[in-house]
Amino acid sequence: MPSTPAPAPFTADDYRARMERAVGSAADAGLAGVLVAPGPDLVYLTGYQPTAITERLTVLVLAVGQDPVLVVPTLEAPDAEKAAGAAALTLRDWTDGKDPYEVTAPLLDVDGRFGVSDNAWAMHLLGLQKQLPGTSYVSLTDALPMLRAVKDSHELARVAAAGAAADEAYREILKVRFAGRRETEVAADLAGLLTRFGHSQVDFTVVGSGPNGANPHHEAGERVIERGDMVVLDFGGLKHGYGSDTTRTVHVGEPTAEEQRVHDIVREAQQAGFEAVRPGVACQDVDRAARKVITDAGYGEYFIHRTGHGIGVTTHEPPYMIEGEERPVVPGMCFSIEPGIYLPGRFGVRIEDIVTATEDGSGLRFNNTPHEMAIVE
Repeated sequence: MPSTPAPAPFTADDYRARMERAVGSAADAGLAGVLVAPGPDLVYLTGYQPTAITERLTVLVLAVGQDPVLVVPTLEAPDAEKAAGAAALTLRDWTDGKDPYEVTAPLLDVDGRFGVSDNAWAMHLLGLQKQLPGTSYVSLTDALPMLRAVKDSHELARVAAAGAAADEAYREILKVRFAGRRETEVAADLAGLLTRFGHSQVDFTVVGSGPNGANPHHEAGERVIERGDMVVLDFGGLKHGYGSDTTRTVHVGEPTAEEQRVHDIVREAQQAGFEAVRPGVACQDVDRAARKVITDAGYGEYFIHRTGHGIGVTTHEPPYMIEGEERPVVPGMCFSIEPGIYLPGRFGVRIEDIVTATEDGSGLRFNNTPHEMAIVE
């Protein structure tokens, strides 16, 4: 794969704009602000990731009408000051032996309703409630599910780079021997290839052979792959801080007519889902388009999960392509399209690409390896 320059780092202005959007979205949702604990939302909004997640309170306070404040333990303040977004906020530290909730409480509206990142510790939320009994809290994913959903051009470049790297890993894995090797061995090969092509973090390497492929989230096990097996390969992680996630289903030796037919149905369903992508359509319409193909072919009961999920600084995030999700697709949303058919005790097939909607009204794939069934040794 030709080497490409790493994208330019995000700047303090990038993070400032994100925090301003978050505050604006909170106000539109009737919230007094947003409280963000260490995790993906904090990285997205500030560029700061504590070296260790501990019981000490760290929280970004984005309150309507106030400047952003990051509350951190004193011993972690030097690291927080180095974060790319530190110049766009005020740091307020607290020392061991002091009550961190007394430090944080003055930053909050005493009667406000706040969105709280989903991975916040219960002890911290309860501590704030004790200080401010008039406040109330709601899950950030429920209140602002689209906070990270729409990517700007710099983010899209990172998602594209991650997808291209995953594609290179797939091309290389087709060259290894499958028959006679354990699933875990092929999974290790995949992990090594993702790293080789620039991933800093490998999140998963699903290798589901034969009947194990009928479990959508089967983890690679000790089963020895045999000639005649269908093998589901689902793998991804982070490159430049943004996620990859792709699935292809390969066959060890020549497939049976039934296996080929099922694979062809899933391939058609994946294409139908992709062709449904355009700005303004409901997320559920992408699911409906893919699901209809599988249902019409008589395999509807064997498609047992949603058609897709959002991706960004994590590999699973809103929006979700599933019946009931009426939010519209907008340019810059990045999400998977991954229909599948799972025949219990026999085999499974799944094909997955990450896609986005473009300003010109069409979809764009970030995975571009062939959808046809590959034959492996």
